[in-house]
Amino acid sequence: MCSCRAIIVILCVNDRWHAVASWTWDAQDETCGICRMAFDGCCPDCKLPGVSCPLIWGACNHAFHLHCILKWVNSQTSQAHCPMCRREWRFKE
Repeated sequence: MCSCRAIIVILCVNDRWHAVASWTWDAQDETCGICRMAFDGCCPDCKLPGVSCPLIWGACNHAFHLHCILKWVNSQTSQAHCPMCRREWRFKE
């Protein structure tokens, strides 16, 4: 379910190796369509980005922070719809 893209940079200083790594979520958009926070950050409910605040994709291929889409789905009085395209919300398998 998780799709990630990693960028690895290695810096050599004084004959020693210092590895630096960076990761980003592999999503078409750069921000959550619900909270408008960057995907490489975290949702308003979390303190740190990463595995505790993963991205969740819908069957429609829109991605959201886990906590944001769960709140959205639970707030719907009838069938939940994607906040971006209004299709019936289903988690991508």
